[in-house]
Amino acid sequence: MKTTGTATALILLLLALTPAWAQEKHNYQTDFSIEEFTQRRAHILKTIGPNAIALIQGSSGRPGFSVFRQSNTFYYLTGLETDHVYLLLNGKNNQVTLYLPHRDVGREESQGKILSAEDEALVKELTGVNRVKGYEFLAADLLRTGLIKANAPELYTPLSPAETGNDSRDELLYGQARAAADPWDGNPTKEALFVQKITAQFPQFQIRDLSPILDEMRLIKSPAEIAVIRKATQIAGLGIMEAMRSTAPGIYEYQLDAAAKYVFHLHGARGDGYASIIEGGTNAYMGHYFHKTDVLEEGDLVLMDYAPDYRYYTSDVTRIWPVNGKFDKAQEALYNFIVAYRDALFKYIKPGVTSNEVLDRAAEDMTQYIKGKQFVKPHHLKAVQAGIQFRGHFQHPVGMAVHDVGIVRGVPLRAGMVFTIDPMIWIPEERLYIRIEDVALVTEDGVENLSAFVPSSIEAVEKTMKEKGLTEYHPPVEIPFKN
Repeated sequence: MKTTGTATALILLLLALTPAWAQEKHNYQTDFSIEEFTQRRAHILKTIGPNAIALIQGSSGRPGFSVFRQSNTFYYLTGLETDHVYLLLNGKNNQVTLYLPHRDVGREESQGKILSAEDEALVKELTGVNRVKGYEFLAADLLRTGLIKANAPELYTPLSPAETGNDSRDELLYGQARAAADPWDGNPTKEALFVQKITAQFPQFQIRDLSPILDEMRLIKSPAEIAVIRKATQIAGLGIMEAMRSTAPGIYEYQLDAAAKYVFHLHGARGDGYASIIEGGTNAYMGHYFHKTDVLEEGDLVLMDYAPDYRYYTSDVTRIWPVNGKFDKAQEALYNFIVAYRDALFKYIKPGVTSNEVLDRAAEDMTQYIKGKQFVKPHHLKAVQAGIQFRGHFQHPVGMAVHDVGIVRGVPLRAGMVFTIDPMIWIPEERLYIRIEDVALVTEDGVENLSAFVPSSIEAVEKTMKEKGLTEYHPPVEIPFKN
């Protein structure tokens, strides 16, 4: 009896301790409130209506030792970073249910706590959803949304490719197109497979695309989102400034990448918001040159476009500067034009105006600006004149992706929009490309340049480059080396 009593007491003790262990040292975001996630989900429920449901699939992660990153959409609606999860929003009863895998004790012993179906109370407390279940209950719950009574609701699910890291929808779509063209590849997308599985089991559902609703929501950033984007922009700017300090003839493009990456990780970024664009000399003419293998040469300019992946948000900042630390006369005239164009564009951004109005007014200013200005070569003036007519200086939204979802061109601007202003010119005679890029936040009565602190005047750039950089404090050693 004594042995049995001791065993029983031990079992009861373990059961009592299990909930506490289950909630110990969990990882969950701290940037957004339950209320914000609840409002986002409520907006979807209101938009799809009472005879519809929305079903969102989370990321399945990547094999191997890659650190898990949730899809932007699932994170935007829940803040949850667990793989193989599902979110059901039922418009018929306004109930929100999360479906999670069950606890994998061995995995947790290796990686730390992973929120699972066994953490029902904790997950409800963190996310504000109504129910938490194991994902084996999803099929039955879909059946109960109206299929038994032959009153099948419309089923909304995102059909656009999920962003799960340093990617953007436009590039994901191009990647899908390339895969589709390859007869030895061409597998269906994850979204297509998900729809196939739903319709194979429940052909009664009418599938609708949830992506346009989500895109419109993500276009206008909340104060909490703006705070995260602001910090991502500050980290981006600090990384670019460190690269400026580290620049000198003989330095490799990849060494500037290393200097910026150090700053990113130093300030809590998980990595790249997108692959760094670091282009010395004529490499810049390619626009999206990612190789970073060339040495920086005396007399050239180097362009850097880079931002971190910071708490599921990023930024998009670009600067260009002379490798030797001093703009020559030709570079100075072209660069000053770009900076002036940037300032002219920001001058006209405010709620209610459109990108076309901003571009038209800025072009008028720049037409006046070049009157009487001297350019070293005739084709430099030609490039500047073409730049005034170019319509791509007003660029793309920025947020959870560098090329974020939503539309900012051709529509009235609204407070909470975040996008890039990116004046640029091409000089094909020299394969020269010059641009800078800043992050614009539309406010209630105007605009804020979130990256204004990053040196952009010639004086500020040259002053920053005189400061000692990481590559001087810690120059690379010759490898292989003898110990």
